[in-house]
Amino acid sequence: MKRSADIQRNTAETQIAVKLAIDGAGKADVKTGLPFFDHMLALLAKHSLCNLTLRATGDLDVDAHHTVEDVGIALGQAFAKALGDKRGIRRYGWALVPMDETLAQCRVALDFSNRPYVVFTAKGWKDVAKIEIGKFRVGLAREFLQAFANEARCNLHVDVLRGDEPHHIVEAIFKALAKALDLACQRDSRVKGLPSTKGRL
Repeated sequence: MKRSADIQRNTAETQIAVKLAIDGAGKADVKTGLPFFDHMLALLAKHSLCNLTLRATGDLDVDAHHTVEDVGIALGQAFAKALGDKRGIRRYGWALVPMDETLAQCRVALDFSNRPYVVFTAKGWKDVAKIEIGKFRVGLAREFLQAFANEARCNLHVDVLRGDEPHHIVEAIFKALAKALDLACQRDSRVKGLPSTKGRL
């Protein structure tokens, strides 16, 4: 059974189209008008082994916020739809990912619990969040995570343990999220039915 989803999200601010295949090979074809964000989403696909085609047109003349947040919403909806009732999946995923010489280690843990919640910690984040990489303000990474978790219906914890280079910090976050998604979405033949003692998620 293929675990895939097509999502269209159109508002007065953005137009988003997402095609996701969870059981893929890490292939990405992404265009958002924000080259750095495209790079992060390609990393997400590559390291989660999902196939992702994504097109986003947004009001970048105003700010990148609407585009980044709405991509997070649409991508979260795609994961929720592709996972369906979540029978047979591992449900939990986690990763600790280092990024080059800055030691920007990022720890991500998630749970497809159907109870969205985000905990995000990063030392000095208020200062780092103001920095722009191209047209991508670093603080938008946090907005993306919140939007994604809300729509994917997952509990998401992200801890940036240390790091100095903003590019590496954001990259470590996306890579760790990818690895955690890969683990959580995997089918486990030992899991019979829903991975919950409640009998539902």
